[in-house]
Amino acid sequence: MARYTGPRARISRRFNEPILGENKALQKKNYAPGMHGRGKKRKQSEYAIQLAEKQKAKYIYGLLERQFAKLFDTASRKSGVTGELLLQLLEARLDNTVYRLGIAPTRRAARQLVSHCHITVNGEIVNVPSYTLRPGDAVGVRERSKSLEVITNSLSVQGAKKYNWLEWNVQEMEGKIINLPPRQDIPENINEQLIVELYSK
Repeated sequence: MARYTGPRARISRRFNEPILGENKALQKKNYAPGMHGRGKKRKQSEYAIQLAEKQKAKYIYGLLERQFAKLFDTASRKSGVTGELLLQLLEARLDNTVYRLGIAPTRRAARQLVSHCHITVNGEIVNVPSYTLRPGDAVGVRERSKSLEVITNSLSVQGAKKYNWLEWNVQEMEGKIINLPPRQDIPENINEQLIVELYSK
């Protein structure tokens, strides 16, 4: 499936945030990439600000334009606050949930674990990273994969991460979706209202 494979440092420097994980380049060069990166910043238009926010969300969750637009369309058809519903749909993706549970150190690694059939949903192997989870679904590690170094290392480092909408069983190496997360429980620095305004044009 298509995904961004370009330079990660460039993306982090563009938004001045570690969008795709910790990046040493951001610490060394805390200005925008390119030959004019250090120059005086131009005043951005309203459209440019909205577009940048959408691009940031896409990079954070590892989606390309068509997937992201489809998720927004789904969110806009539901009753409720569109921006919050969009973020909930992004958080409910299988690859993101694997990352949130601490099974993988990054979303990219989570995507690979799912694609390589290491992850189960309700006891069945699912190899689709974009699979949408629902409250009550159980996400676990396949029996044969529980000793994988990348998984054990990630759980030992990230196991302390707790989210109110997720439950983790250490012995079974299985997590459960209690409910879709409210906006205050989603830690990403995204202004979803700007994305809604962009798609509403």
